[in-house]
Amino acid sequence: MASRRVDPVRLEVFHHLFSAFCEEAGVRLQRSAISPNIRERADFSVAVFDRRGGLVAQAAHIPVHLGSAGDAVAAVRRDLELAPGDVAILNDPYAGGTHLPDITMVRPVFVPGGRAPEWFVVNRAHHADVGGAAPGSMAIAADLHAEGFVVPPVHLRRRGALQQDLWRLFARNVRGADERLVDLAAQEASLARLAERLLGAATEHGLATVRAVQDQLCDYAERAGAAMLRALPAGTYRAADALEDDGLGHGPLRLELALRLGGGRAVFDWTRSCDAAHGGVNANRSIVLAACVYALRCLCPGRLPTNQGLFRLVELRTRSGSLVDPRSPSPVAGGNVETSQRLVDVVFAALAKAAPDRAPAASAGTMSNFSFGGRRADGGEFTSYETIPGGAGATRERAGQSAIQTHMTNTRNTPIEELERRAPVRVVALSVRRGSGGAGARRGGDGLCKVVEARAPLRASFLGERHATRPPGAAGGHPGAPGSLHVVRGGVRMALPAKASFDLRPGDRVEIGTPGGGGHGRAGRGR
Repeated sequence: MASRRVDPVRLEVFHHLFSAFCEEAGVRLQRSAISPNIRERADFSVAVFDRRGGLVAQAAHIPVHLGSAGDAVAAVRRDLELAPGDVAILNDPYAGGTHLPDITMVRPVFVPGGRAPEWFVVNRAHHADVGGAAPGSMAIAADLHAEGFVVPPVHLRRRGALQQDLWRLFARNVRGADERLVDLAAQEASLARLAERLLGAATEHGLATVRAVQDQLCDYAERAGAAMLRALPAGTYRAADALEDDGLGHGPLRLELALRLGGGRAVFDWTRSCDAAHGGVNANRSIVLAACVYALRCLCPGRLPTNQGLFRLVELRTRSGSLVDPRSPSPVAGGNVETSQRLVDVVFAALAKAAPDRAPAASAGTMSNFSFGGRRADGGEFTSYETIPGGAGATRERAGQSAIQTHMTNTRNTPIEELERRAPVRVVALSVRRGSGGAGARRGGDGLCKVVEARAPLRASFLGERHATRPPGAAGGHPGAPGSLHVVRGGVRMALPAKASFDLRPGDRVEIGTPGGGGHGRAGRGR
């Protein structure tokens, strides 16, 4: 906290300015992409990091992307020599990535005459396919290589020149390559705009001023976060929960946390969690860190900047070879989407012992990932991927929202018209799953029902949780209803597990029910 003081008004202006730069870059990415996953569902994130690799600002995008993006910057800085005009790309979960469909771009930004990057601008977008055994690259697999094409930190551009060999190699290893390549170009365009804005700010206000404001914003976030933590009773708070299974017959998989609070700092100790799973529900340390910081951020004032200052408050402890710190090539597709949600459940359960009036009941606890693919009539390949909303957990103040993405995801619904236009399917039903939220003084939000009918042969996968267990309530509230997955063929309704890959014939229907959120407080006890 050694940065010189800055006018508080100017500090507030720059806080919103940096955030607006990221939001604008996100809009360019969304409008330039052509896949429904990015253009419609907004499954992407944008952030700015300073010359030391610390988070300066981010848009209000996806917490699991943003909380883990710092490791991508660190990996690029470690592995590559960077020059003006360079763009790096990666998706390797063991070298700065999260899971393989999340492709991260990192562009160094040099000021005129600068010898080292002044900023690193970053975006991370979930592509609807990156190869592997199943369309959508999200099916349960036994190792990382079966999940898709692995890209360590490499140059996509060198001094402005596109690396054509890499471009062709990537296109040859993914389904629907034309769509993937346009989306990658959209990511590049997004970072170019963000770099322009930062250089413009340095020209207008002076680089020294911009640096000072960045440091001061991080210091402010650290002070505010530390004050929030000091207001909580010091001590060690323990909580545990489990994933139901790994999709390969092993489970439950225990997640155990010892949360130590004191001195304005938080130590998240996950070392007693179970060993790494055989199936792809392992979460690397980047994802675990993202979940921990997200939960703390939820307890901070809403207007507080989210930047490196909050990360300074956290110490993360894991055990190598565990579910939350796997070793390559352990599979990880579900760690980013499913295990991240359960990590948040466990953190909030621990925080509820320190701040019982502030922690919510558990939300759906799953992103309910549904993907499928096949061939079009012209012989071309297509894939589709989406996460399906569930119910939010209730709080002491209000009921949980229904049919909404919660916690580590912040994506939108795929419009029915877009899904039916791009794939040979018909959406038979899409409705709120009434009564699936847990009862309580404040009721949990309801989940969602979605029924999709195949109109051509498809290979489909589903990756979910909370089908055998229920999202817990809080303060005496009841749990939400569990999720469900069925395939209807020839009038016969067949139940499937929450992690499954299956073939669909024309006329088959997939029925998805997502979990409701937990209720808060005992029923009949209003405020």
